[in-house]
Amino acid sequence: MNVPEIRTVNVLRYVTPLREGGSLPAIVDADDDFSYVIKFRGAGQGKKALIAELIGGELARAVGLRVPELVFMELDDSFSKTEPDEEIQDLLRFSVGLNLGLHYLSGAITYDPAVSVATPTEASRTVLLDCLITNIDRTHRNTNLLNWKKELWLIDHGASLYFHHAMNNWEAHAARGFAGVKDHVLLEKATELAAARDHLREAITPNLIREIVGLIPDDWLEEKGSALSPAEKREVYTRYLTIRWENLDSLTKEAEDARQASI
Repeated sequence: MNVPEIRTVNVLRYVTPLREGGSLPAIVDADDDFSYVIKFRGAGQGKKALIAELIGGELARAVGLRVPELVFMELDDSFSKTEPDEEIQDLLRFSVGLNLGLHYLSGAITYDPAVSVATPTEASRTVLLDCLITNIDRTHRNTNLLNWKKELWLIDHGASLYFHHAMNNWEAHAARGFAGVKDHVLLEKATELAAARDHLREAITPNLIREIVGLIPDDWLEEKGSALSPAEKREVYTRYLTIRWENLDSLTKEAEDARQASI
């Protein structure tokens, strides 16, 4: 599969904050005449959350799951100067530069397990993807899934890849399972885990992982006090994800054991 190029757009108008999460994403209009949910580099987990969002979203797309288009979003300093809310003003000021946006799905509703639109195939692929990227934020409490036009859409992978908050220990993290799978909102519906494993093994390759990681802007990888260069960090992400991809058999067994225990 060819990795899509990530378009870059400019923010034209700050529309409204989305206060569901602590990072205060917002709906904005861009110069391509579309609206986006922008994830700010100046928010809580900073640029690492944008990296996780980018990698998780593009890996999900690669395995055939629906994810809103991701774009790089340039934000200039004019927005913070006209924003009356001090909290949002600070967020905008600290986020000048390149941010990440997801195409806004107007009319989408939060996924409700009681009226699920997830097929067993989608559920199984989503569960295994989240095991691969260690996504702890797809639970009944916070599904990070949408129903849009009677289809399942995946959003918000910013809490994934939490190893990168202590990158010096990445090899140990890469070899671990994913205990958080027991809390996954789609686990009960994930009745095709073996088939999903085979699909992920075919759809994701080490080369694809490297190409997706290569989309990360240098700016997001630069960090004061870090001993690693952006190129070295890309290599860590690539090797980390490749090791976990190679361990799909054990991740699948862990997920299946957790599913059986929950029934």
